[in-house]
Amino acid sequence: MPSDPHSSHRAQNPCGRRVAVIGGGPAGLMAAEKLAARGAQVDVYDAMPSVGRKFLMAGRGGLNLTHSEAAAPFLARYGERAALIEPWLRELDATGLRDWARQLGIETFVGSSGRVFPAEMKAAPLLRAWLARLRASG
Repeated sequence: MPSDPHSSHRAQNPCGRRVAVIGGGPAGLMAAEKLAARGAQVDVYDAMPSVGRKFLMAGRGGLNLTHSEAAAPFLARYGERAALIEPWLRELDATGLRDWARQLGIETFVGSSGRVFPAEMKAAPLLRAWLARLRASG
């Protein structure tokens, strides 16, 4: 617990603050999006020449975004870490992720394996739309 009682509030409410996100992969970009939505001015830094490079590489295989199965069996895949991951998946489950992609103009579909893919089976359009939204949000 922080000794400064206001420090946790600052972390939860970054409005008007400048925040650095280290890592421009999907987790870093999602963190940047969430922080910007709460009013932070966000800068994303990555070791690669541009953000999203690994995301694009993952997209070469069709870009499996998530799995559409119900929450309980999906969480069971994480074994003893399921309790740690459950709040994150509750916040952005498969339906929520598909809605997020749709808001970026990217339609998705559920494959025969239950995996969720962009309709175009390409990462670049999703990344371009995501980065454009991030830039527009400041």
